[in-house]
Amino acid sequence: MTDIQSPSPITDLDQINALIIDSIQDIKGKQIVKLDLRGLDDSPTDYFIICSGESNTQMRAIANNVNLRLKNEAGWMPSSKEGQESDTWVLVDYFNTIVHIFHPEARKFYELEELWSDAEVTEYQDV
Repeated sequence: MTDIQSPSPITDLDQINALIIDSIQDIKGKQIVKLDLRGLDDSPTDYFIICSGESNTQMRAIANNVNLRLKNEAGWMPSSKEGQESDTWVLVDYFNTIVHIFHPEARKFYELEELWSDAEVTEYQDV
């Protein structure tokens, strides 16, 4: 009988963020950016990771893949998920990092990158 080992918890936030970004790229999320909010007053978290999905089906698939991989590979569960039934915006909250998955029109409307324009921005190429 083989013991099934749970994943070793990952505590390094850079590794968690890299896993989130890789999970988004698995499902072909577009226009991925990471906003480092740590240097800003009154920020709600340390990081926002923002991406776009072409349809609500793709947006849900991205959120599900992020959840699955973080649970299986890092032992992390989100503190909350919102918008799973929405066709415009899905939010997955990992406390230190909040993942925003937008439909392109909603992303333009809410302009999170503009609202947090003082943050350090890292952009990732579409895969």
